Order: sequence, then C-alpha cells, then structure tokens
Amino acid sequence: MKTARYLSRILVGLVFIFSGTVKAIDPLGTVYKLQDYFTAFNLDFLKHFSLLLTIILCTLEFIAGISVLLNIRQKSGIWMTMILMIVFTPLTLILALTNPVTDCGCFGDAIKLTNWQTFLKNIILLIPVIFLFLTRNDIRPHSGITREWTMLSIATFIFVVFIFYNLRYLPVIDFLPYKTGTYIPDQMVVPEGKPVDKYETTFLYQKNGQQKEFTLENYPADDTTWKFVEQKSVLISKGYEPPVHDFSFYSLDGTDRTERILESENYQLLMISKKLSKSDPEKLEEGFETGQFFVMNQEEFLILTASGKEEAEKFSRGLTICLGDEVTLKTMVRSDPGYLLLRKGTIIGKWSWADLPDKETFRDIFKKQ
Repeated sequence: MKTARYLSRILVGLVFIFSGTVKAIDPLGTVYKLQDYFTAFNLDFLKHFSLLLTIILCTLEFIAGISVLLNIRQKSGIWMTMILMIVFTPLTLILALTNPVTDCGCFGDAIKLTNWQTFLKNIILLIPVIFLFLTRNDIRPHSGITREWTMLSIATFIFVVFIFYNLRYLPVIDFLPYKTGTYIPDQMVVPEGKPVDKYETTFLYQKNGQQKEFTLENYPADDTTWKFVEQKSVLISKGYEPPVHDFSFYSLDGTDRTERILESENYQLLMISKKLSKSDPEKLEEGFETGQFFVMNQEEFLILTASGKEEAEKFSRGLTICLGDEVTLKTMVRSDPGYLLLRKGTIIGKWSWADLPDKETFRDIFKKQ
C-alpha cells in the first residue's frame, strides 16, 4: 500500500507540476488557447477573463502537484487534483468528440496532444488520483499546519511572480518555432518521406435535369451528354505540417515582402503588433523611434500587423508596414509589441517591448557585419 501511494504521489505530483509550469512559462499561449475554446463554444464574453483564468488554472495545477509530491498539506492537494480531474476529464471527452480545436493545450506548446490523447491521458491519470483520494485519511503531516501553509503560500507567491515575469518579458523557455538562432526557411520545409495531405476529389455532373457525383476513376470525361457542375475536394488524411507555415507578409501597396524578409543581408528589425489600435501608444512610439534609428543607419525596419489597411496607414510614421496573419504573429513573439531581429533569414535576437535593446546595443550589433 505504501509503495502504491508513493508511486501515485510521484506520478500525480510530477504531471500536475509539469502541466502548471509549462503554462506559466508561456501564459499568453494558454490565453490564446482558452480564447480559441471560448470562440468555438460561443462563449466570447469569457475572453475578457482569459488571463485571470490562465493564472488561476496553472497556479492550482502547480500548487496541487507540489502539495501531493512533497506532502505539504497533501490532503488539500489531493482534493485539488480530484476536483480538477472531475472537471477536465468529461470536458476533454466532449472536446475529443467535437474537436473544436485540434490541440488541447494542456501541456502548452511544450508537448502537443490531440484531444483523444488528452482524454486518454486523463483516464490514466484518474486512476492514481482516485487511489490517493480514497486513501487520503492515511496521510500523516510531516510538519506543523502553520509551517506547511506558509510554505505553500511562499510557493504560490513565487509562482505567480514567475508568471508575470514571463508576461512582461518573453517566456524563459521558447517552445515556439521562432527561437533565437533559427533559420526560418529550414522550418518551412516538409522533410522528404513525410506524409502529405490526402484529399478525396469528387465531380458533380448534370444530365437530363439530374445530378450525379463521380470520382477520378469513373467521371464521364468523354461523354458530352454530361455537363460539369462543380468539383469538391475533402481532406481525408492530414499530412505533415512544417513548424513554420503561413509565413507571408504584404506591404500596404500589395507587394509581397516575404522573400525580402527571408533573404535580406541587412539587419531587419521586425516590430510585431497584432492590432496597432489596441497596442499601448507609448510602447509603439518607442518602437517607431527605434525604427527611425534603423533607417538612418541604412538597416531595415518593418512593422508586422494584422490590422486592416486603413488602420495600419494611420501608424506608418514613414516606416514600412506589412500585413499578415494574426495567428502567425502570435506565434512569432509572445509580446505586443514584440521584436525579432533578422539577417539572411536567421533570427539573431528576440525581445518584448519591456527589454528592447537601446540604440548603443544595436550599433554594436551593426559593427559585426
């Protein structure tokens, strides 16, 4: 019995600690995932609480894991894990059946699981959680109540500070494909031998007022009595998707700037803001000043945004603005505005608005050409 309890504590504690920690490392990633779910279930009013819910969720997971693993108010920790499992196990079953969002987000971007894999993980984890819950009265605290609550309070405070650190700056561990040192074009390639998307194509033809569907094998190519109506292609098997996809940016005049961004031998500082009108004006102004500095030093500065053309034109300040996909921008950097420094398609630096280097630092970088 003791061995079973010990192993159950280790398994449950480590899983909950890991789950809470990876969410805390990339809290904005969890915010975006929650917002995807709220949109899928027509609960858009909850989007305003996404950050608060993220902080509560990952803190509860981490503290519950610490409590169970280290036997610090372990009964309270077991209750927390049990409640979380009661809530999320049926929820993940619903997600698996309906599949509103393909990636569950339970382990952030560190480990991506499908909704069915997440449900199976929860079923397996539910076994030791239930065992710990049923045997919770056998627990003997190893320290005083006051001391244990103090330890958990300190751990909670440090953990919440850690979350806000990752919100203000960038995640301490970058799980995304746009890491510093990455050569972006390599991340856009489908490796040889990887499966590709498979589609089933059908053709709709009409004859004597009646319509009939045909496949590629039997459609009436030589029978002119059949009149073509439409073609349908349905995805039947999802192939390999490279880490970087949908990397495409156009200037306000419609010029495709993607190739220039990936091939330029100059230093390019990309200022990324999902919606310019919703960004902090003071933070944007600091970026515009840095952009003017880059232009004066014959380097390149681009503002990447998912704002509409008319909205973007109001923020040009004589600088180049490119429009792109909002999801791609969110993936590139977890900050608004955020910054990527590129040269020849390689990410040399990556910063949030809070730690954007000063002009002297950039001058030293330019000298390395």
